[in-house]
Amino acid sequence: MIASFHWPVALRAMRHYNFRLFFFGQLVSLIGTWMQSTALQWLVYSLTSSQTSLGLVTFANFLPVLLFSLFMGVIVDRFPRRNLIFFTQTWFMLMAVLLAVLTWFGWIQFWHILALSLSLGTANALDMPARQAFVVEMVDGDKEDIMNAIGLNSTLFNLARIIGPAIGGLVVARLGEAPAFAINAVTFLAVIAALLLMRLPPPVLADRRVNPLDNLKSGLRYLGSERAVLGLVVMVALFSLVGFGALNLLPVFAKDILQIGAAGFGNMLAAQGVGALLGALTLILFGERLPKGKMLLAARALIGPSIAVLALSRTVWISMAVLMLIGYSFITQLVYTNTLIQTIVPDDLRGRVLSTYTWALGGFYPLGSLLIGFIGDHIGAPNAALLSAVGCLLLVGFNLLKFPEMQGLQ
Repeated sequence: MIASFHWPVALRAMRHYNFRLFFFGQLVSLIGTWMQSTALQWLVYSLTSSQTSLGLVTFANFLPVLLFSLFMGVIVDRFPRRNLIFFTQTWFMLMAVLLAVLTWFGWIQFWHILALSLSLGTANALDMPARQAFVVEMVDGDKEDIMNAIGLNSTLFNLARIIGPAIGGLVVARLGEAPAFAINAVTFLAVIAALLLMRLPPPVLADRRVNPLDNLKSGLRYLGSERAVLGLVVMVALFSLVGFGALNLLPVFAKDILQIGAAGFGNMLAAQGVGALLGALTLILFGERLPKGKMLLAARALIGPSIAVLALSRTVWISMAVLMLIGYSFITQLVYTNTLIQTIVPDDLRGRVLSTYTWALGGFYPLGSLLIGFIGDHIGAPNAALLSAVGCLLLVGFNLLKFPEMQGLQ
């Protein structure tokens, strides 16, 4: 019955059976993931009262992405992506169970969280490029549906980011962190079931007889030869380093500056998710009609001023409103960047080039988070966020000077 349903243009990627399965499986799983993320940040700050510790956890979670994701792209191009994602999602579920047990029995220590974050990050270094490259397979190779699929995935991600933190904050406030971790473990069953139910043709894979290092080098050579793609990757890396880490300070703003507690912290994350959801919906409805390069630059120009207002605000509703704007600008630039890379890069290089994107996004983010957390411990969270805002404004100028060809991308 669903297969014969005529999906509207704004939802056209949903006509693909495999994409529908993954979409609804991820909806359940991502709500649990955001519940866990909210509970974990609150637990870390409650255990340590240290902004540097918040940055260290993020650093541990994404350090493997920085170290391994480029090589993981070679694996993604050489092995069936569904099998790889099945493995990573199962691993995430087991780690959530372990985290719940340690917390429930009161055994949890900060070093446990760091070790688990490293383990999750290692799996994430494989999961991120595998899921990105898997989008094309789920829409049966239809490049016209790629941006719609990415936009719908982003909508899903940010819908979960609204629901998950709000629920997570309430669960932590009333029951503690362990139940939030346990619920997350159960939700992974939805996406695992979706993967098992998919009907996929044989995947297009890179030749395994070729030396993996040669595979990696060919992907990097392609990146170096395509100036626009190189610019997309470089700018994501720089904004991850300078700007995204400021959001790691949100527990500090919630607990010490705005004094709104765990539930309020969940609402702050949810407000950011609302903005991101609006951004994703805008792209679904109008993204194909707008000049991608110019919209990408406009989204980046919003980030610095938005973080500056967050740093200066001492009023809850102003902070919530500007977090919506931050969410909008972050997701808009990431969806446009992802879409442009997916549509420009050849099929047999997609995993390797997307691994550079995930390396730029997930690899430099921990470095920025650690730096911002360290600065925040020495000069205060608001001043650290202001420095981040200034850096983001300077990056917009750098973007215009070094990669002017990106503005003409369609």
